[in-house]
Amino acid sequence: MPILMSDITQKGYEKKRSKLLQAYLPHTQDYICPSVFAVGAERRIPVTPSSSSSSSSRYQRRRSTGTRDERYRSDVHSEAVQAALERHSERKMTVLLPSKRQSLVGQTSMDTYTPPDSSSGSDAEGSLGRAGGVSVDSWISRALHGSPSTSSSSSSHSNSSANAARLAETNSLTAPPDITSYMPDPAPISVQRPQVTMITRPLPKYGNAELMETGDGVPVSSRVSAKIQQLVNTLKRPKRRPLREFFVEDFEELLEVQQPDPSLPRPEGVESTPIQGEELDGLKNCPASLEAALLRWGAIAPKAPCLTTTHSNAKQPYTLTYGKLWSKSLKLAYNLLHKLGSKQEPIIHPGDRVALVYPNNDPAAFMVAFYGCLLAEVVPVPIEVPLTKKDAGSQQIGFLLGSCGVAVALTSDACHKGLPKSASGDVMQFKGWPKLLWVLTDSKHLSKPPREWFPLIKDANNDTAYIEYKTCKDGSVSHITNDITRPMYIHTILMSCSENFLFILSFICMHVFSVRPQEGSSKPAGQGVLSMTNLSHGVIRVDTGEKLSVLTLQDVGTAMPGAMVCVVKLEGVPQLCKTDEIGEICVSSVATGTSYYGLSGMSKNTFEVCPVACDGGFVSDCVFVRSGLLGFVGPGGMIFISGTLEGLMQVGGRKHSADDIIATALAVEPMKFIYRGRTVVFSVNVLYDERIVLVAEQRPDSTEEESYQWMSRVLQAIDGIHQVGVYCLALVPANTLPKTPLGGIHLSETKQLFLEGALHPSSILMCPHSCITNLPKPRQKQPEVGPASVMVGNLVAGKRMAQASGRDLSHMEDNDIFAFLFLSEVLQWRAQTTPEHILYTLINSRGAIGSSLTCLQLHKRAEKIATLLYERGQLRDGDHVALVYPPGLDLIAAFYGCLYAGCIPITVRPPHPQNISTTLPTVKMILEVSRSVCVMTTQAISKLLKSRDASVAVDFKSWPPILETDDLPKRRCSLLYKPCDPDTLAYLDFSVSTTGMLAGVKMSHNATSALCRSVKLQCELYPSREVAVCLDPYCGLGFVLWCLCSVYAGQQSVLISPMDLEVNPALWLQSVSQFKVRDTFCSYSVMELCTRSLSSLTDSLKARGMDLTRVRSCVVVAEERPRVALTQSFCKLFKDVGLHPRAVSTAFGCRVNLAVCLQGTSGPDPTTVYVDMRALRHDRVRLVERGSPHSLPLMESGKILPGVRIIIANPETKGPIGDSHLGEIWVHSPQNASGYFTVFGEENVRSDHFGARLSFGDTQTLWARTGYLGFLRRTDLTDANGERHDALYVVGALDEVMELRGMKYHPIDIETSIIRAHRNITECAVFTWTNLLVVVVELDGSEQDALDLVPMVTNVVLEEHYLIVGVVVVVDTGVIPINSRGEKQRMHLRDGFLADQLDPIYVAYNM
Repeated sequence: MPILMSDITQKGYEKKRSKLLQAYLPHTQDYICPSVFAVGAERRIPVTPSSSSSSSSRYQRRRSTGTRDERYRSDVHSEAVQAALERHSERKMTVLLPSKRQSLVGQTSMDTYTPPDSSSGSDAEGSLGRAGGVSVDSWISRALHGSPSTSSSSSSHSNSSANAARLAETNSLTAPPDITSYMPDPAPISVQRPQVTMITRPLPKYGNAELMETGDGVPVSSRVSAKIQQLVNTLKRPKRRPLREFFVEDFEELLEVQQPDPSLPRPEGVESTPIQGEELDGLKNCPASLEAALLRWGAIAPKAPCLTTTHSNAKQPYTLTYGKLWSKSLKLAYNLLHKLGSKQEPIIHPGDRVALVYPNNDPAAFMVAFYGCLLAEVVPVPIEVPLTKKDAGSQQIGFLLGSCGVAVALTSDACHKGLPKSASGDVMQFKGWPKLLWVLTDSKHLSKPPREWFPLIKDANNDTAYIEYKTCKDGSVSHITNDITRPMYIHTILMSCSENFLFILSFICMHVFSVRPQEGSSKPAGQGVLSMTNLSHGVIRVDTGEKLSVLTLQDVGTAMPGAMVCVVKLEGVPQLCKTDEIGEICVSSVATGTSYYGLSGMSKNTFEVCPVACDGGFVSDCVFVRSGLLGFVGPGGMIFISGTLEGLMQVGGRKHSADDIIATALAVEPMKFIYRGRTVVFSVNVLYDERIVLVAEQRPDSTEEESYQWMSRVLQAIDGIHQVGVYCLALVPANTLPKTPLGGIHLSETKQLFLEGALHPSSILMCPHSCITNLPKPRQKQPEVGPASVMVGNLVAGKRMAQASGRDLSHMEDNDIFAFLFLSEVLQWRAQTTPEHILYTLINSRGAIGSSLTCLQLHKRAEKIATLLYERGQLRDGDHVALVYPPGLDLIAAFYGCLYAGCIPITVRPPHPQNISTTLPTVKMILEVSRSVCVMTTQAISKLLKSRDASVAVDFKSWPPILETDDLPKRRCSLLYKPCDPDTLAYLDFSVSTTGMLAGVKMSHNATSALCRSVKLQCELYPSREVAVCLDPYCGLGFVLWCLCSVYAGQQSVLISPMDLEVNPALWLQSVSQFKVRDTFCSYSVMELCTRSLSSLTDSLKARGMDLTRVRSCVVVAEERPRVALTQSFCKLFKDVGLHPRAVSTAFGCRVNLAVCLQGTSGPDPTTVYVDMRALRHDRVRLVERGSPHSLPLMESGKILPGVRIIIANPETKGPIGDSHLGEIWVHSPQNASGYFTVFGEENVRSDHFGARLSFGDTQTLWARTGYLGFLRRTDLTDANGERHDALYVVGALDEVMELRGMKYHPIDIETSIIRAHRNITECAVFTWTNLLVVVVELDGSEQDALDLVPMVTNVVLEEHYLIVGVVVVVDTGVIPINSRGEKQRMHLRDGFLADQLDPIYVAYNM
């Protein structure tokens, strides 16, 4: 763990670190030799302060039980952990408790838990006190630098708010140095942005949270911001030095072999040699097989006891004699062969496999069934008893039975009654199991065999005697076959060895490979105290018992008689290890298993191993079997076991045992917080390395704060003893982890639940900052290269400069409409020439025509509105008028009325009646920034503005005069206004960007006419055409298509309000089908609503006559990167109703130019390319194949409009770049906006944003900077004029680029990965604050699932983007703000989060 000190220098940190770790570092370390081990009981190191007799009895009790949990009961380990924590007491570790909603805290109360079985606890738990422990209150106060801990609940924040305020006062909220990189901060991208005057406004309320004071958009006294600042201060302190081997992004470089660190410990001993067991005598007098042995003892000693068992319900123990065993087995064998099925078609034949399903407390019945199968010449397959239909691992057991061809299951009457039954009374069909015939083996259910029937007693051979199974690390089941020779060999060993020998059994390969003497025998026991740090490198070094990070090992004896044991390397060729090296123990004996059933490849690698020496020669002619046990051969041929291969975790090049990690965790006050024996440790692969995960069942009486303090102490203990970080530590409610039939925790099922996000923890602590040490190298800033050098370098390399243009307007044919410079003149001309031609048709929410406007009707209505402005408004030429209308025809008439009167219109979205307190201040702000002197609206909206609810948000007296247009004057305007200069202002276009900036651009009459002309030519719009528009009509290209293009080009526009789609989601597509429209425009929000709401209704829509086969152009209008996944889903969904995928395309516009690209009708089909996402982070464009790792699909943003020139420039140097680089899109066009409209003027902004010049090359042309990053690609397709098509690909907004670790990230890429991480994530947004990555996810599910999202989000961001998530915020659906264009307002979300206004379900601070 990091040494958390305030204001400590690197030199002071190293000095302090060496002082603290001096006691842990061994002064002298020797590799293994016979003299360093304590041999004999008199030289054993005392493990506890208690007497030697108690130690001996405890040791014998621990050795005799043989359960997996017994290794956790090491008093030496407990004392070492407590001593380590005591020495770490001076180390301050900041614990940031997560923020939980009160409902989530209440649902995890003690009443909701079911106390587990008391047998899982330990009698010695109460004695495991914390040696030299510190009280919780004092520890917390030191951890928080003298301030009390913050509350974990968002509802109770009286004390936490005060603490956060004090912390915020002491810690300035200015951005601290970059803590996520190992180099100085790179210079930020310097792009001058419009200095739009922002009126102070209250932040919107999220949920039920109260508003808090903020300064400059960043909260000053927020609990959330204080916690983040605390996390930042923690991470700024010195951390563990990262590994030398940084991950590099190029796969070819990954294959290079890294140079080993010479300072790492290495084995220095000589090569080990196999050890041979004693000679085996007495084989001649042994029975030839188990059946022969049973026959012999059943005849010679029929009354001799064979098995004695006790049961909790029985008063007297039950004794099974050899005679009873023989008679019962004989009876069962006869019934299996002759009573199942018919004589002509028996169910069981010799050699078939039969399942044995018996409980552990009935060994006598199991023994009878086992020997009955041997006498019947069938192969028994023992399995555990399934208790429920959803038992952990039951599906794998079913795979075992199915692959072995098992059709019959033997069980006892008592066990059969306890099996889950169906409604018919039969045993329930378990998931994945084959259909079984259940046979009861009790004597009352069996027939007596005739006297003349006698089974065939075979001699020992290599036929399969029985099949065992083992569960692998990944949860799969492998079947191990054992021949008849093995049990006879073990019987011979039993006969030849004295009664003082204890057998060591390997549960991996199911064989006995060593025996050891007990107390009082001639061979003494050996014990070694080894350095755990060196063991993690696979090296054996002897240490002293006073050290904390040591492991005490007891030998398990020598090799079995007649067996040969050796130790081989874990990886690669099975080469013999050195004497001071840890390896896998292999054994050569006839008592081992023979193969994996049906897995010849695995059998050869496990059961047919040929160890080799350093010279490459084979060690022996015999084949060895891998045991799956890790260890070494000590002095005197003693075998030492240090762990299992399945419990081995390799983290950062070092190997750690899961059992040792559990032992360390259980030594930290386990009786107070978790259950002993209910803890599992496993590793997950994240970012090309294994990460340690610890999961435990939490006691219901422990509070959340105590649990997190315990988890922090566990992290300290594991780091101090094992020098490894824990990636995730999760506590789950009692009795919720999947269990094995024996009552233990099912490891593979628990790991699978964690990986699937279905673990449902009650407390979780992620620590990626401390254990992820192989992040990519931060990008290093290269020496400044001038733009001229870049251009010359591209030319020399054969790269094409990234520039393109649309069709030249000067070569277009003359048209009557092109002679007009003003839209007002065009409307007057159409009213005279085609007065009855319908320009606009408005569709209501029911799909019927609500109203329409002809050319003459629109002209007359505009004249009356101009009269209203002159007479009632007393307005003059150039006055600004705000048009606050719902989407409809009134908005269009009011706009042209303003043009007739010479006023400057500003379209404003009306406030929402259901959320007027939040939306009305935005309307007021636009009016003030635009300097509107009058408001035109309908009577209904005017009443809404004057309502009591509106007066609470905005004082009605502050509003400018309001003119209602429901009752217009009957007299026409006598004189219509005609501008004298086409460069004068026509209207203002206001919108809120994704960064939360409200900006209004000035559109001149010349730019407006040029924009309409380009759209008309690109889309081939004529008066005979019909176009369906379902867009937001207040800004951007949506306003142009809704209000302007029909008047200029003359086509009939079918208008559908996006608000009506909330009532009738099929309204847009039904209107397109009803009017047989060939061209339609929509937004991504409309497309997403249709995809989500109509996904299951396509058949009914088709039955009602929806037909989209006539659609040739469906254009999505957006100011963002095209959403490829949504577009593909939309095309696939509505393909059944005739929509062709080629018809769907996208358009691109921005603030400086409302329409840069538009697909049109005659251009080539839109293309999609796949680029390397990692290259984009370095501003490089590298095309890859579809499906390649880290590939990102990018869809073309449409064909460049006529009269538009595009060049890709470096946003910093302002120099042109090649088409293989990512840069800012610059536009030169007559339809560019004139500039930003602000109260204080925009001369400085306009000169840079709307009048930028290249620093090299064409330095005379004035360009407009779009603020979007993209690149150009010349495709193989041809345009209508026969030239090759230049495709523009938009990557993202420059203002939203997050520069982390010297690399550039786009939020949409990270958000796309997060949405795929878990099925309950419906939407997400990311942003940065003080160089920390904050992720906000919307949860579509129970609040209890909120904690499952934290590791899933952290994993996917690490895997795909190499970034560490600092904060994960889980909120309800609909919390993430989205504007009318469907774009996420990430900066508004950030302000709401820092002001604690989101009312989150859960907030996790990754340490």
